[in-house]
Amino acid sequence: MKKLFVLTLVSIMTLGAFAQSVKVKIETTAGDITVMLYDETPVHRDNFIKLAESGFYEGLLFHRVISTFMIQGGDPQSKDAPAGKTLGNGGPGYTLPAEIVPKYFHKKGALAAARTGDAGNPQRRSSGSQFYIVQGKKYTDMQLDSMEKQLFTEFTEDQRDTYAEVGGVPHLDAQYTVFGEVTEGLNIVDQIAGVETGKNDRPKEDVKIIKMTVIK
Repeated sequence: MKKLFVLTLVSIMTLGAFAQSVKVKIETTAGDITVMLYDETPVHRDNFIKLAESGFYEGLLFHRVISTFMIQGGDPQSKDAPAGKTLGNGGPGYTLPAEIVPKYFHKKGALAAARTGDAGNPQRRSSGSQFYIVQGKKYTDMQLDSMEKQLFTEFTEDQRDTYAEVGGVPHLDAQYTVFGEVTEGLNIVDQIAGVETGKNDRPKEDVKIIKMTVIK
């Protein structure tokens, strides 16, 4: 993925603080998903609201879908993209500073920001528009023990319980900014994650964002 351009965030920060527990309804051709945005990640929250209210996401695809992992969208180049077009490099022209909050991890339904890899992005800055929603899978204690050794980390009791009972993607924790979670429509996430895909994990039949509505 090519490096995204970094622009000033003044225009985002001047939006001011939004009301707590802001939700966004994501209407898709597969059904509706409602997400709640976290106040502890204000830059990502305000940016997502700004783009949603401006209509930026309307007509964009979930261009990368991997079962038991996640569904990804928000690339403006995906709008009306012909079949076979490689997607995933587009954005609004800026990136966002990482807002990695330890208590928010990659459980099923987590809303997080996509980004370029560590090699060219050591600060783990987020894409200005691309996001993903975790589907993931459930893990046993033995699997989590093994993952802790591989990742040189230690999961909290909350993480272990959640990954065992709800599922998620533990190896992404502390690597990407999680800035919200699904409150309604997890079944739609499962449905989208289960579609047939082709090259570069793009669904063979487009799954499109119809519109987003901010609920304050």
